[in-house]
Amino acid sequence: MGMFQPISVASDRVMAALVSGLEIEFGHGAGEALAHRFLEAEEADFLWDARDQERWIGTYESSDDEEIDPDRVRILGRLDGRWFVAVMIVDGDGNAHGVMGKREFGRRQQALAAFADA
Repeated sequence: MGMFQPISVASDRVMAALVSGLEIEFGHGAGEALAHRFLEAEEADFLWDARDQERWIGTYESSDDEEIDPDRVRILGRLDGRWFVAVMIVDGDGNAHGVMGKREFGRRQQALAAFADA
């Protein structure tokens, strides 16, 4: 029998494991700084994978002639101990291509209110 666990809990553990591994490789103190650099560089993927809820909010009109028709999707999730609400650019296959905006919150209720409000 498996145990159900929200992705937000798993994302916090992944962040802790990432920091721990980087500290083993690069020394104490460097792990957290490097982990945050990884987060910044791959923010769209980390946020998308850490989402708890999502809501389609419309198509994304791009000035480029792209072969994909991306959508704007609002997500709610938790990453690195903080709740967030973000608007993502996502293709039809469910792959994140970018972040249009993100807000962070200390409490889940605040994030839920922002997710529902916009």
